[in-house]
Amino acid sequence: MARAGNKNIQSKLVLLGDMGTGKTSLVLRLVKGQFYDYQESTIGAAFFTHVLSLNEATIKFDIWDTAGQERYHSLAPMYYRGAAAAVVVYDITKMDSFQQARKWIQELQRQGNANLVTALVANKADLESKREVETEVGEQYAKDNGLLFFETSAKTAQNVNQLFYEIAKRLPKVSPLKPGGMKLHGRSREGGRGIFCCSS
Repeated sequence: MARAGNKNIQSKLVLLGDMGTGKTSLVLRLVKGQFYDYQESTIGAAFFTHVLSLNEATIKFDIWDTAGQERYHSLAPMYYRGAAAAVVVYDITKMDSFQQARKWIQELQRQGNANLVTALVANKADLESKREVETEVGEQYAKDNGLLFFETSAKTAQNVNQLFYEIAKRLPKVSPLKPGGMKLHGRSREGGRGIFCCSS
């Protein structure tokens, strides 16, 4: 049971972005502390869980890592619908992936969840010599759209933990605004389907 003053929050988080931007590598670095130089492409989506303990709450992330291939694009709404957080990833060495990230942001904005915590992530920061997307470009786009912004490297672990920690910090603030957010303790039996937050 959640103690007074310390909420347990179960949050659905979805990763979106082009194939090859490093979405799976970011999650594996977070969850398992691992990095592989060659990571097979995700088919459909992969599922991970990760728990972060903050002073004000314990956050359990249900992480959906979606496939970046165009043929899976139509499946994405199935994963981001009802999500509390979204991480949109691009590769700093590929301008095309940044343009695709902007399309994902627009798609998320159209679906209209005002409480969605969204982060724009410039991955592969270890490949500075091959950079096509300047830091300022990503930063400015994030600022203009009210997004968190991080440059990360799944390979070196740069900013990976900080990214998910900053998302987690924002979830206790937004979770009470969700429908029925103050009465979830009475619905703990639905824990398996608790998208917005949940029981112990």
